[in-house]
Amino acid sequence: MSKTRQMNPLLKLALDLGPLIIFFIANARFDIFVATGTFMVAITIAIAAGVAIERKVSPMPLVTLVLVLVFGGLTLWLENEIFIKMKPTVLYVMFAAVLWGGLLAGRMFLKYLLAQSLNLQDAAWRTLTHRWVIFFLSLALLNEFVWRSFSTDIWVAFKVWGVLPLTLLFVLTQTPFIARHQIDESADAPEP
Repeated sequence: MSKTRQMNPLLKLALDLGPLIIFFIANARFDIFVATGTFMVAITIAIAAGVAIERKVSPMPLVTLVLVLVFGGLTLWLENEIFIKMKPTVLYVMFAAVLWGGLLAGRMFLKYLLAQSLNLQDAAWRTLTHRWVIFFLSLALLNEFVWRSFSTDIWVAFKVWGVLPLTLLFVLTQTPFIARHQIDESADAPEP
């Protein structure tokens, strides 16, 4: 079995954002249908490259890929852009449902994802999970509002240039909470 490798953070960022930027450019130069097909190809290549480099498959990008291929395929096949516009809503609701369902089942999936970076007590993990559930549901509602109220070009711009800053802002607002609840294991360790 092959070992998992760590990816360069700049390369990871390029693989994460590259398909979205390509989607934005293709929409600006052509239309939403060309952009959708281009996005489907770009995200497939990006995720395949990530898997080849890290030698592991993460569930979140895989779910995103499946949804892009399904909703993108429906968009192209039925020549109806509504499907690609609904894809983020479905993705965000799925993420919220998985996190919330995990809590109901006594599992903290956020802890499994972030435990290497954060060391929090279970009560803090539950609070943080609830906050992410609310954030994902808010993104779903916001996506619905934008695509139903504005032009396709504005929706594409929001998808590419709005969601990432909103996510970063949300993460930054959680930093004080995480800092307050971070368990400092070095304080418990005996001095040499």
